[in-house]
Amino acid sequence: MFPVVDIAVSVRTLCHFTARSGDLDLRFTPSPTGVEGIAGHQTVTARRGAGYQRELALSARFGPLLVQGRADGFDPATRRVEEIKTRRGHASEVPANHQALHWAQARIYGWMLCEQLGLEQIEVALVYFDIDSGQETVLTETWTADALRDFFEELCERYFAWARADQLHRHARDEALSALTFPFPAFRTGQRELAADVYRANVRARHLLAQAPTGIGKTMATVFASLRAMPGQSTDRLLFLTARTTGRQLALDALERLGAATRLPLRVLERVARDKACEHPDKACHGESCPLARGFYDRLPAARAEAARVAWLDRDRLRALALEHGVCPYYLGQEMQRWCDVLVGDYNHWFDVGAHWFALAEDQGWRAALLVDEAHNLIDRARSMYSATLNAHEFLRLRHEAPPDIRKALDALHRRWSAFARDLPPAEGAQALADGLPDDWLLSLQNTCNTLLDLLAPQPGPTPDPALQNWVFEAMHFVRIAEGFGEHSLCEAGPWAAPPGGRGRRLPTLRIRNVVPAPWLEARWATAHSATLFSATLSPVEHVKEMLGLPTDAVHVDLPSPFAAEQLRVRIAPWISTRYPDRLRSLDALVDVIGTQFHERPGNYLAFFSSFEYLDLARQRLAQRHPDLPHWAQTRGMEEPERDAFVARFVEGGQGVGFAVLGGAFGEGIDLPGERLVGAFIATLGLPQVNAENERMRERLQQRTGHGYDHTYLFPGLMRVVQAAGRVIRSEQDRGCVWLLDDRFARAEVRRLLPSWWRIEVAPRP
Repeated sequence: MFPVVDIAVSVRTLCHFTARSGDLDLRFTPSPTGVEGIAGHQTVTARRGAGYQRELALSARFGPLLVQGRADGFDPATRRVEEIKTRRGHASEVPANHQALHWAQARIYGWMLCEQLGLEQIEVALVYFDIDSGQETVLTETWTADALRDFFEELCERYFAWARADQLHRHARDEALSALTFPFPAFRTGQRELAADVYRANVRARHLLAQAPTGIGKTMATVFASLRAMPGQSTDRLLFLTARTTGRQLALDALERLGAATRLPLRVLERVARDKACEHPDKACHGESCPLARGFYDRLPAARAEAARVAWLDRDRLRALALEHGVCPYYLGQEMQRWCDVLVGDYNHWFDVGAHWFALAEDQGWRAALLVDEAHNLIDRARSMYSATLNAHEFLRLRHEAPPDIRKALDALHRRWSAFARDLPPAEGAQALADGLPDDWLLSLQNTCNTLLDLLAPQPGPTPDPALQNWVFEAMHFVRIAEGFGEHSLCEAGPWAAPPGGRGRRLPTLRIRNVVPAPWLEARWATAHSATLFSATLSPVEHVKEMLGLPTDAVHVDLPSPFAAEQLRVRIAPWISTRYPDRLRSLDALVDVIGTQFHERPGNYLAFFSSFEYLDLARQRLAQRHPDLPHWAQTRGMEEPERDAFVARFVEGGQGVGFAVLGGAFGEGIDLPGERLVGAFIATLGLPQVNAENERMRERLQQRTGHGYDHTYLFPGLMRVVQAAGRVIRSEQDRGCVWLLDDRFARAEVRRLLPSWWRIEVAPRP
């Protein structure tokens, strides 16, 4: 038996695990920001007497369990320990399950002080401080030391049983991972080298950018190497982060192949978006509405224990288990994030402003290793995460329809917004605001949010308007992003919106658009023990490192392709221009290349275009000139079943052309080996559209890097092209072709960004 090792736990974690009861209740509750919470604590403690002790570091033991924390305050004169909670609104509005948790924390600190000071009795106080009114509500209890010791030991006994089991699990996990073997008889060409690079990065606590060709088995290599490194590095969690559902499934497939679903003592959790995990989308998240929220915390311990035993918690298994126990699948998953070894989910769990995995890593002191799948996507995703929009049309509509008390709160912002609009010069579309938004405007927005938070707090009467709630959340996000505004972002005003009915002053929509996410992401990289970013397209690497803010000592590897140039015939059609003014004139030549290639080698092909409009034009022209050629097309807003049906058309022995948009769902992340796909036509350089918005980005990047055009247009476009072309050759047995249908592909500055193993021909004009 693995010997008992001391287990340290915070007071907060102990109570979070053992002291919650009753319903899950996610009704709108106003809460202060972290900065406001700190200020509130300081205000309360500053009111106390001269002998009052603040932030006392305390600890107590229960056998091998060491419980540690900081009591907010203690008054030796009155022998009163205080647990201070800042909030918005009156203490009477605190839900019962929250208050029970707060009392548990206060009582634990009460016992610690009794033990430390030899007290026989102590007063335990909950202090709720309303940051808006400055008023305190003090709730007190008097406890004997014996009663507090009994309370403390009861919670510790329940937690220790779990923690000891988790300790044994960790020991078994690390022993198994130390002996983990690769699940195939041999590595693919380049796969062993990638695994070795990932292992070394973990061992050296470094960040790695790995550019590796499509088809060598990047997911398996990176997951295997990261798991093998975990025991030696005392790694707590492996976080697999991806931009697409297909990436999550590839990670789960690799973990299953390694034995995580059967023989490995490894707890694996797949996280999906809340709206996709919700069993009752027509109901609100509280016990009075949803049966899976009613009594959630009373049933949670049994569900949690079963989930830990089952260990393999993909979406379907987690759902089935949660429903067996009558609890919400999404929030059971949220609880199990604390106890699983491998978490698989979207980028936003670590990189977003309010990322939960990142917050847990900081709060729990996790040593976390990151795997960032298809990392070229992270640049645009991170830009989106650290951008914010305040929609003027939505604001004016909400103000027009709001009840009197809400409208009064919105009127104050409306006046300030109108005054700000009067100072803007007339402009068509959106205009840049070089210095960002005025401080007094942001203060007015913050004050409006605070007022609305109070008005929307839980109270008798009808449920608050969901649209208004969403607007408040968006406005709070806007304030947070605006507070970090700098040269890494742009501030824009417009387009302008008129009030309902057309009467009154028009207001501009306001937008803060991130251009370089690096300053926001630096803390994310610093918190990770190691991070591996992998993709077939991380070139040029300097662009990726600069945009993402990776540490200067981040390692870069560029693995050679395992494929021979003879496997993929790459041809440029220099007589075709896909520039916007030339598209109609070149359509006949373009579809004739597709038709000719298809008749030379019948099979399945993908044809990529820069937009749905261009795709439709080409598809219609192909139908006119080559009516015998089967084809099908991606459409706007495809749901997952429609996407699956599109891919299902690519069968062994099939024939036809699938039309798709470059950079969309079918440009990466799909695997069509062998005869399922024999070629691709790429009728675009993938360059983002030249418009006022992108031109402002180019100017800002020019100021920052000196290469504005490359960072804005060329690099992102060619990344999409290489990803799309990578659908064709998936194994060392595959053979296929890629047609690059634009004369600009023949330029030296473009060809240097294409894979070095491609042997590119400039085709003669037919």
